Amino acid sequence: MTTSKRDYYEVLGVPRDATQEDLKKAFRKQALKFHPDRNKESDAGERFKEVNEAYQVLSDPQRKAQYDQFGHAGVNGQQGQGFDGFEGFGGFGDIFDSFFGGSSRQTPNRGADLEFQINVSFRDAAFGVPKELKINRMEPCERCNGNKAEPGTEVIECPGCHGEGKVRRTQRTFFGQFEQVTTCPTCQGEKQTVQTACKKCSGRGKERKSRKIEVQIPAGIEHGTKLLIHGEGESGGRGVENGDLYVHIGVEKDKIFDRKGDDVLMTAELNITMATLGGIISVETLDGSSDIEIKPGTQSGTIQRIKGAGIQHIGSSGRRGDQLVELKIITPRKLDEHQTQLMQELAESFGLKRVGKGSGNQHGFFGRFKDAFNGE
Repeated sequence: MTTSKRDYYEVLGVPRDATQEDLKKAFRKQALKFHPDRNKESDAGERFKEVNEAYQVLSDPQRKAQYDQFGHAGVNGQQGQGFDGFEGFGGFGDIFDSFFGGSSRQTPNRGADLEFQINVSFRDAAFGVPKELKINRMEPCERCNGNKAEPGTEVIECPGCHGEGKVRRTQRTFFGQFEQVTTCPTCQGEKQTVQTACKKCSGRGKERKSRKIEVQIPAGIEHGTKLLIHGEGESGGRGVENGDLYVHIGVEKDKIFDRKGDDVLMTAELNITMATLGGIISVETLDGSSDIEIKPGTQSGTIQRIKGAGIQHIGSSGRRGDQLVELKIITPRKLDEHQTQLMQELAESFGLKRVGKGSGNQHGFFGRFKDAFNGE
């Protein structure tokens, strides 16, 4: 069974507007139905795991929002990007344990998770970029290869669990009898013990090392997004899975651009003659310079749209937003004598006789000039 292809709402049998209480009730029902201690069908274990996974996503507001927007790609990751997803899932039966106090499956110990903060530029966030991270983490000891024993000494079967790595006990609950499996306290689930501890790691089986790993920052990523890289956390020890690495992404502010969804926002300045007569101006985009046409009589605050010059929609193969250019008309603060004369003549052509200093117009020359263009 491929659980990632089934809709999580369908798995739990709830509508998309289900409340947290609805989700909890649905999970109880489905978990009891498919729990391997109660259901002996061959696919019961996979169905139980599928129910667990669906509830973990939909009961977490952040994961649910990502799933509702992007589907399984939002929580399970994208192929070829070097990471498995934006969020992860716990071990088999984790949520069931929190409801019923035990599971027939042992949830093995894992290595500790690690967190890493990285900042990327606005443009790198828009297009995606590989980044090298240098992390310090626990890894299997090179001397003993992680088995904790001094090379040449014997490793024996754990007397506490007789080599099983776990111990069992039966528990009666309101829902019936369940067998609870826990990690052996003697060998910590490793099924064996050593007679002489490794000198390098003092019998821990692990040592701290510095590693460089490459992470692909996906195109269109937003500030505050958390990437999950499975298995790149601390070593879990012999026979136990590693922890995960959470990479927190910070997107730096850009001097030119702002972002709204997948659209890029910017401001471009126009002088008063360009706004009046029209023409062509060049503006910066994420792809380089682009020319836009200014229509005669353009007003300050007008928005010009450049199609497809925005940010790639995350999870898409190339669909991009637009660039929105807000035009801001700049009135000149100083004019030379000739320019002043030309503006005076222009003003008079609009029927404005008293302009400039001492004209009695509290807005001055340019205020009257603007009123003329606005038809006032």
